[in-house]
Amino acid sequence: MAYQEKELQHISRQFQIYGEILHAETFKIGHINETYSATYDQGGTRVRYIHQKINKHVFKEPPAVMKNVVRVTRHIRQKLEAGDREDITRRSLVVIPTRDGQPFYFNGDGEYWRTFIFVEGVQTFEAVQTPKQAFEAGRAFGEFQHHLVDLGGERLLETIPDFHNTRKRFASLMEAVEKDHFSRAKEAKPEIEFAMKHEALASVILDGMEKGRIPERITHNDTKFNNVMLDVRTGKAMCVVDLDTVMHGCALYDFGDMVRTTTSPTLEDERDLSKVKMQLSMFKKLSEGYLSTAGQFLTKAEKDLIAFSGKLITFEIGIRFLTDFLSGDTYFRIHRPGHNLDRCRTQFKLVESIERQEAAMQKFVGSIQCPSPSEPPLNDRAAIRPIATLQARRRGRDLARLDGDR
Repeated sequence: MAYQEKELQHISRQFQIYGEILHAETFKIGHINETYSATYDQGGTRVRYIHQKINKHVFKEPPAVMKNVVRVTRHIRQKLEAGDREDITRRSLVVIPTRDGQPFYFNGDGEYWRTFIFVEGVQTFEAVQTPKQAFEAGRAFGEFQHHLVDLGGERLLETIPDFHNTRKRFASLMEAVEKDHFSRAKEAKPEIEFAMKHEALASVILDGMEKGRIPERITHNDTKFNNVMLDVRTGKAMCVVDLDTVMHGCALYDFGDMVRTTTSPTLEDERDLSKVKMQLSMFKKLSEGYLSTAGQFLTKAEKDLIAFSGKLITFEIGIRFLTDFLSGDTYFRIHRPGHNLDRCRTQFKLVESIERQEAAMQKFVGSIQCPSPSEPPLNDRAAIRPIATLQARRRGRDLARLDGDR
């Protein structure tokens, strides 16, 4: 801690923060980056900021990550200002530049640091507790996507290539099973068989995007419930955080991860699988909230796969946990032996629960009244072209590129 304190004293002087740092403490959010909340004395008032070291092993190009984050947060801020919204600095992350105007500080030793204004008066939850929270999560991420529909200029940089390419995720799993470097395949035999039985899920949305039926959009790509900050007083969603994976993708992947993290009453590593289930009441509120903001731009093809998306993304994260378990737990941080296998089992149990209720879920989605999809602005037409035109650039990419994925 003495080293960290000394380091943070140095880091604090690199950013445009005018005041004396009083103390800092570890801020436990996410599994990837090293994060601290720091308190400063500014003219007799205590103000907090977030200092965060970007995980360069996951994000190979931190400057590209920060270029995306700055573009996205500035655009959202402009939308909020145009809409005369209140509490703007609590509704979107604010990047604090360095003394020389950069969005990050590079210490010369391979470490990249960034700073945000600390969002006060909010809280996050690892698991959804009420239908109202599910509604707010859906509304927040739908609004986030809606704000970015008309983001002009060049394409956002791809911070993690093929992040939701479920075909490649499945291929990585099969490679890990075949190599079985840590002799764990026998222990995970039921889970491997489950994955192989559900292989067909991997191509459904990718096929739709390649054929142009499903548009490409700017998406969050990590829509866990704990990435939505809720006002401690009203319970309303205030701010969407963890923007490192914001890039072009599929809106359905965002919604699918919301289903995974908001509709089950358990954490993602629950060992008592009898507790794991997709709660239809939570799904209904989640989809109502999401379509209240995203419904005005989603196409019919996207809406028709909303229930399916929850099953797909839950399956995808399950095979990622399983792959990491078989590969020696090199990616996801674990806290006990077999932790990633526990996580995998929880996801696969949730897949089964969604399968049993998928028809009812989609029927409810079809009953929701929401604004009709609108034609995207001219400067956004390129953002929804068939993804097949983009894949030509990616041809020949190796599965090894997934090594740094989240």
